[in-house]
Amino acid sequence: MRCLALAQAWQDAGGCAVFAMAQTTAAIQARLAAESCELRLVSCATGTDDDSRQTIALAREQAAEWIVVDGYQFTAEYQHALKAAGFKVLFLDDYGHAGHYFADLVLNQNAHANDGVYAARESYTRLLLGTRYCLLRREFAAWRDWKREIAAAGNKVLVTMGGSDPKNLTARAMEALALVRVKSLEAVVVVGGGTSHSELIESSSASAVAGKESGKKVSVRRDVANMAELMAWADVAVSSAGSTCWELCLLGLPSLLVDVADNQTEVAKDLDRRGCAIHLGSAGDFSVERVAEHLDRLLKSGETRHSMSIRGRELVDGRGAVRVASAVRGGLRMRRAQDSDCRLFWEWANDAEVRGAAFSTSPIPWEQHESWFASKMKDPNCRILVGENDEGRPVGQFRVDWRSDGDGEIDVSVAKDCRGAGYGRALIESGVSSVFAERGERLHAFVKTDNHASRSAFELAGFTSLGEEEVQQQRAIHYVRSTNQRAGVRSE
Repeated sequence: MRCLALAQAWQDAGGCAVFAMAQTTAAIQARLAAESCELRLVSCATGTDDDSRQTIALAREQAAEWIVVDGYQFTAEYQHALKAAGFKVLFLDDYGHAGHYFADLVLNQNAHANDGVYAARESYTRLLLGTRYCLLRREFAAWRDWKREIAAAGNKVLVTMGGSDPKNLTARAMEALALVRVKSLEAVVVVGGGTSHSELIESSSASAVAGKESGKKVSVRRDVANMAELMAWADVAVSSAGSTCWELCLLGLPSLLVDVADNQTEVAKDLDRRGCAIHLGSAGDFSVERVAEHLDRLLKSGETRHSMSIRGRELVDGRGAVRVASAVRGGLRMRRAQDSDCRLFWEWANDAEVRGAAFSTSPIPWEQHESWFASKMKDPNCRILVGENDEGRPVGQFRVDWRSDGDGEIDVSVAKDCRGAGYGRALIESGVSSVFAERGERLHAFVKTDNHASRSAFELAGFTSLGEEEVQQQRAIHYVRSTNQRAGVRSE
């Protein structure tokens, strides 16, 4: 589901997505077809060398630039194989299971994620950590600004134990519903498309809860497409602690969480500590009586539900998929510089590190900069772009000056407080794409030999080194990039 959310955001940005899967179900196939996503099966054990070879072949066939990897079977060696084949890699991770990270982007959407888990990573690897990057499907976008009304006494319960529920916790949760001392109780039980127990649940459990004498109303729904509406309807949820947690937070729905896999335990505990949910323990500790007790207490306390709802909404804003898609595109929106950017460019240009990397290291007086900036803005052979991140914050500049031979020379700098996050490469890649769309077939850059960060950024952005040259009596590496070179591939 989180990969589907990313695919939707990628489609919304004008791209297309192909799902490569080793296993699937009829429900998943139907869902992907409905979302206009192609499905290709990989006929091998997941995460093996054979898997990487088949995936690389498929990516080449599809002319893909990025490969998104999601699963605990995928190792550091798997990432390295994809990178060595010339692809960019987005690696979805929950707890640092791969050991070392070769991916271009590593996404851990958990609230407790921190960069210490990914200390063993390449210098170019950029981390996307925390709930700002939660991947929520398109259906949740309409609910981002919705306000939940908290009733003093609740009576509506949503039960959702994930797409497969191999331990049949759904049936246990329905037993708990039968014990809840709220006679007007209404419950919707969602059964995933991969659940093997769905017919048994539909035929027996629902009638057991909603007997003629109980006054309770229970319905079972299979493989729903309106989960956001159901979460908005409910007062409380009983849920597994998978990615559904972030949907519950966005909708401000107080929840009882059960971790059904090892990677969910810390998620559930963290949400409990933050007051967004109540952690019931693991699947092995599932107690029907304890679930009923917590449901009873939570439904009767509007104050507790209100507090949990507010804290959940504070944690997730529903724009994570857009942010991740933006990072895949380069993480930046490029806009033309404006007259009002003059002072910002002056401040950037006079930063100590920028001056140290320049061929002229002297500070630039304001009057001189003001005159230079005005002339560049009017020059038809100069294009100055500002890179903005997903929050609209300027992170750096990309400038190209077109020469008489039709080639362009570029200059790039990153704002001081944005360095070390991969923005140098992103500025170069996004800037190159923007200017090549307008004119020219070849771009040049000259980087001082001791400026290792810039050299790495240009090489990772697909520039070829032509060796050392002398520029203003200083040694520099001459880089070049043509329109027929693919970004992100080192040229040997």
